[in-house]
Amino acid sequence: MEKLLKTGFLGCLALLPVSCWLQDDFISDLQILPAVTAPPSQRTTPADVFNVSLNGVNYRVEPQFDYDLHGLVVSLRHHDGDRMVHRLWNDHLNVADVCVVWGRNATDLDLNDYDFSSGEFTCFVRTGDFGAWNRFDMHGLSNNHLITEDLYLRDQIESLRIGDQIRIRGWLASYSHGDGFLRGTSTTRTDEGNGACETIYVKSFQVLSSMGNGWRPVFEFSLLGLFGFAILWTVGVMRGTFRHQAAD
Repeated sequence: MEKLLKTGFLGCLALLPVSCWLQDDFISDLQILPAVTAPPSQRTTPADVFNVSLNGVNYRVEPQFDYDLHGLVVSLRHHDGDRMVHRLWNDHLNVADVCVVWGRNATDLDLNDYDFSSGEFTCFVRTGDFGAWNRFDMHGLSNNHLITEDLYLRDQIESLRIGDQIRIRGWLASYSHGDGFLRGTSTTRTDEGNGACETIYVKSFQVLSSMGNGWRPVFEFSLLGLFGFAILWTVGVMRGTFRHQAAD
């Protein structure tokens, strides 16, 4: 029993960093849905300005366009309004930043050639391959500030993972509150740099397809196994089981 626990613990310890590193790699047979090949749809909206409240803060939301986005998630960052810049801004409404690609970026490229990462309100794409950089369409990528006070939608968004193919419907909108905070939105897919992110007030959120990366269950198993074997070992030591076996 002692040998089994040691072997299991060391096996999980070896698998954990490897699976953690590989769990968000894009699989080679990722099936891109037809809807993800098209750019987002944007239309004039008749919606009026409205107010919402979250965590004791009242926000003014100003819809600018109806918006319908299909995309493949390449990077994301969940936000906590009690930390960092969002705390400074008293912004609890921004539940996450989600960076997506569509079109030929999703269908024609090996996305593992690129390094995608999300800051607090930015998305970065890097590659050391000059040819891969030239093939990437910067107008087929967007970073989206997702805002909603709806707890069900917030839970859905917080379960999002890299490789998910999603649909978001809502409004491109600016929002503000009485302490002087104001965030706007991009209204075109061809801008870049500061101010190029889309701020979406989410009315509907769907994960249409999730990526079946086999390293994800390995990571979960190794993490649980590491704790499980450690607990069993501790219990065995406390009961004297392993010391008794060693004496035999």
